Amino acid sequence: MNTPIQLLQQNWNYNTFKPLQEEIITSVIEGNDTFALLPTGGGKSICFQIPALVKEGICIVISPLIALMQDQVLGLQQKGIKAIALSSGIKYSELDALLDNCIYGNYKFLYLSPERLQQDLVKERLKKMNINLIAVDEAHCISQWGNDFRPSYRKIKILRKLKPAVPIIALTASATTDVVDDIITELDLFQPKVCRQSFSRDNLGYIVYYTSDKNYKILQILKKYTGSAIIYVRNRKSAVEISDFLNSNGHAATYYHGGVDTKEKTKRFQLWLQDDARIMVATNAFGMGIDKPNVRTVIHFNIPESIESYFQEAGRAGRDGKKAYAFLIKNENDILRVKNQFIKVLPDVDFVKLVYRKLSNFFRISYGEGEQTIHGFNFNHFCKTYEFNTLLTYNALQFLDRCSIISFAQRFTKKSSIHITTTGNQLLRYLEENPQYENITKAILRTYGGIFDEEVPVNLSLIASRVQSHEYEVIEVLKKLQDLDLLQFNHTLTDAEIIFLVPREDDHTINRVKPDIKEQRSSKVKKVEAIINFVQNDVICRSKQLLTYFGEKNTQDCGICDVCNSKNHTIGNTNKISKEIIRLLQENHLSSRNIISQLAYPEDIVLTVLRELNEHKVIKINQNNKYQLV
Repeated sequence: MNTPIQLLQQNWNYNTFKPLQEEIITSVIEGNDTFALLPTGGGKSICFQIPALVKEGICIVISPLIALMQDQVLGLQQKGIKAIALSSGIKYSELDALLDNCIYGNYKFLYLSPERLQQDLVKERLKKMNINLIAVDEAHCISQWGNDFRPSYRKIKILRKLKPAVPIIALTASATTDVVDDIITELDLFQPKVCRQSFSRDNLGYIVYYTSDKNYKILQILKKYTGSAIIYVRNRKSAVEISDFLNSNGHAATYYHGGVDTKEKTKRFQLWLQDDARIMVATNAFGMGIDKPNVRTVIHFNIPESIESYFQEAGRAGRDGKKAYAFLIKNENDILRVKNQFIKVLPDVDFVKLVYRKLSNFFRISYGEGEQTIHGFNFNHFCKTYEFNTLLTYNALQFLDRCSIISFAQRFTKKSSIHITTTGNQLLRYLEENPQYENITKAILRTYGGIFDEEVPVNLSLIASRVQSHEYEVIEVLKKLQDLDLLQFNHTLTDAEIIFLVPREDDHTINRVKPDIKEQRSSKVKKVEAIINFVQNDVICRSKQLLTYFGEKNTQDCGICDVCNSKNHTIGNTNKISKEIIRLLQENHLSSRNIISQLAYPEDIVLTVLRELNEHKVIKINQNNKYQLV
């Protein structure tokens, strides 16, 4: 039998373990229940994969993230390790065969969603398996106080009843002290060995910038801090726009969001991974499985929804141990905006009931029926049909998903395709005669190559954003051109998938999970308030704030965040900064931007000194809105 270090070398090409990995692996091999709290990039998966390979039998891995399950299974299979994932939507007959393979096929890993554990067939087959370890990934989901709480996770401890002698390892990258205690209770861990790595990152500086021009601030940051970068944005439209803006300003950037098809995502990820594209502009869809050690900057263009999300995303910078920075850019409207986006759009129980009832009617599900039926789902069409607010409805569907009433899987892939069947000259002549179609058609021609030769997948929302139009207007133009036999347009009306997990019982269905919905709502509010407090607190060291949030005590100032930098540049430096400003203005009239970019001091300090010099009439603002000496 190979030792853990031999398995690490053979399968992962590493010669040494990361901090705490060996301790965690030893605990699991010795048969202890184990709690592994490692920050992003700490190598959590190895902590259960190696013990499972050391021991006879199969490891059951519970994960809420289908994409992550599939990534890990693929990674194991590429190493020649037999692994399988049972995601939602598998037919009963297929499920039966796959479970048999796990019993008799010498498999080492079976990945399950928590919902799968509720099926009688799955529970019966698990009893027959030689299970050597139960790994609960993203364990914070089991706690009502945790980020992304999923009530279905609380049913995981049924495995403890099915296999009482099998050790459990719980893993998470973000958990407060309350969440850790809650996880241990909910999973019924017996005298667990808790392996907790400090969340402190000595090489990572957390910087919060206030600015009225975020795009300009990004250019400043990227100019000053070279190297690979990630910019996190709120939505897909922003990802496209900021990527275009950066490319137009000489920065090699690409973008990544849920609307990009799998093949294109892989291509863009590789461009960034190989540094052919320095900057990745992305929504929070970009995160799982990122292992790029030389990211120098992570920039949050908007305030994220929680400290947990911020900490995980910021933590993707500087994994090589070299100095890196996590920037969060805010303006005067951001606090109100984050409250509107994350608190005001939280549905109450009555609205969740209404959405569930309308969803059942939308798919013509009869009372008492619908269990395990799968439906293509056009979210916008659903909202328009019932005149629902889109954000409220989206959150209601998320609640229904987390409470295991439905599975709401977003499938934002390019399901529309175009093949121009006429010649280029004929098409251009038609557009000259019908200029109302010109902008949209030419945007398509500029965006997609080979469209005259074959059918090409297209992203209609991208086209709409580039011509500052609506997606339905793009569709109407393409239908018109198809009617004239100028092109072939294939368009599907689904952007998501709904699976009904329980029979329809309307109010009775929702009443069973009413306490969970209320708890989720309360927890969400607290998390939004916590990130707002973090952003607004410019007195306490940023790193100290984060570590305190996660329950660490006796922490030290980091010395490299914006708060610490401001303390370092005390008012005693004012004279020095004043002299440098005067020196610059003796040579040229300069805007505040020009002055800030040429001085090695925090922006807020420089602006304060400029105001003081202006008040004391040492300098003034001229008609060109630039500073000059009086």
